[in-house]
Amino acid sequence: MTAGRVLVVGVGNVLHGDDGFGVEVVKRLGERRLPPGVDVAETGIGGIHLVHELMAGYDALVVVDAVDRDRPPGTVMVIDAEVIDVGELPVDERHDLLADMHLATPERALMVAEAAGVLPERTVIVGCQPAEVDALGIGLSPEVTRAVDDAVTEVERCVQELALEAERSGSDS
Repeated sequence: MTAGRVLVVGVGNVLHGDDGFGVEVVKRLGERRLPPGVDVAETGIGGIHLVHELMAGYDALVVVDAVDRDRPPGTVMVIDAEVIDVGELPVDERHDLLADMHLATPERALMVAEAAGVLPERTVIVGCQPAEVDALGIGLSPEVTRAVDDAVTEVERCVQELALEAERSGSDS
């Protein structure tokens, strides 16, 4: 029986305050001991790098990012990713969504990964409600800084859960 392969990716722009949340979380995860089969990467705002990472073949994906869900700043959330199937969109709408070749948003990168057949069946987002993402500046707000440790704990919990799910589904085949 082998453990499932899980990719944890931190995304965001460190030059835009709280948008650098995902980058900070994976930096902290890189200092920790994670189970075998778990890879951690930072893709910043280059979503195409996320697609490239997924080409190595993973059973599950955890995306860590600042996510605006109208919650109090610093709220950590675990969200099942909903990925649009670009093949079901009209051509002009598909073009508009995917025209950015850098795929700067995780949503667009996940759509391309799905279309390329490399998106794992299980994809979750560990997000944090930002205080501010539009202002230029390096460094997280105090609320989001305090949330980083909670997010690391949530990512570790998700990784264990997803690896077990992948292991179970692998042994069912």
